[in-house]
Amino acid sequence: MERTPDGRYVVINGRRWRATDPEIPEDVAARLRRALMAARRDVGAALRAGDAEAEARARGRVHAAKVALGERGTPWWEQDAEERRERWESGPGESGPGESGPEG
Repeated sequence: MERTPDGRYVVINGRRWRATDPEIPEDVAARLRRALMAARRDVGAALRAGDAEAEARARGRVHAAKVALGERGTPWWEQDAEERRERWESGPGESGPGESGPEG
């Protein structure tokens, strides 16, 4: 995977995306990635089912996971160590289909 020289972005197919915060401990990052992928699967299931409410809940979980990973929200390089830690520690847990997780 190609990164920009400053390490803040990854480049995929010529498009720049914000990189995951490199300070997140690997076990925490893995948990957040699992939550993200589960939420993305739930978005797809909700779309196939035509369930707008479930889709909105799942998209909220996607957003919460991406914020916790540092890929959305305040850029991780603009946060101090405590703010970064609070961001990933308050991120979503692993929820089952249709569950909103601890973020609401």
